[in-house]
Amino acid sequence: MSIVTLTPGSLSNEHICCAISDKKCVTGYKAKKRWLSDQYEHGYRFSRLDERGKVFIEYGPGEHTWMPVEAPDWMVMGCFWVSGRFKQQGHGKALLQTALDEARAAGLAGLVSVVGKKKMHFQSDGKWLLRQGFREIDETESGFSLLALGHEDDGAVRIPRFSESAKRGLPSDTKGITVFYSERCPFTDFHISSSLRETCKKRGLSATVVKLDSLDKAQNAPTPATIFSLFVDDRFVTTDLSVCMDSRFDKIIEKAGEGKALGL
Repeated sequence: MSIVTLTPGSLSNEHICCAISDKKCVTGYKAKKRWLSDQYEHGYRFSRLDERGKVFIEYGPGEHTWMPVEAPDWMVMGCFWVSGRFKQQGHGKALLQTALDEARAAGLAGLVSVVGKKKMHFQSDGKWLLRQGFREIDETESGFSLLALGHEDDGAVRIPRFSESAKRGLPSDTKGITVFYSERCPFTDFHISSSLRETCKKRGLSATVVKLDSLDKAQNAPTPATIFSLFVDDRFVTTDLSVCMDSRFDKIIEKAGEGKALGL
């Protein structure tokens, strides 16, 4: 099985792994393809297994990363996923090598990845990356870790770090539900515009929704998880997009210990 890297010319005829046949997410699917096409000129790449399944990696130069990460000398990974029947066949290592080879070809020091200190939705598997040689080089109080694989010990290379906005988070006087999201995922548009709205209405809640629709907004976000992040007051709660759904909202909020803050 071969790995293919999609281009603006091939995106219209090729799938991007997630939400392939989900009719609810057609708008988000098209938006993600547009976003990938726009980012291609800035060095962002989407590489996947030449199969119909979720086996892919995204990465691009740190200077243009849509996350609050300072890594100008590095390649920064986006989504990285190997699922289902494709697991434990070496595809993850092959995709990782594809990104590492491109980083070296571009004269960059190596790869950087944002992960959760504990497992988080839409974040790469930090434990697996550590087994591949990555090292933790920064962290946030909200539970995110920044991993790197490369030559960070070289004095000429600037060590990556989270931006101050990611470490600072939201102001302490922030109240209610605040959501940050981008078009980096084909699922976000539907769940933000439909599921979250209905879920909040049913509970008499309101949500402040911030769309990270520019590089500047993404690089200055109060959370490293720019695909989707939900806060209650000034506290980060989850990257799990399913919290938008009526059937999942209460359980996730209560598990995070934020039910009382919302009067639930």
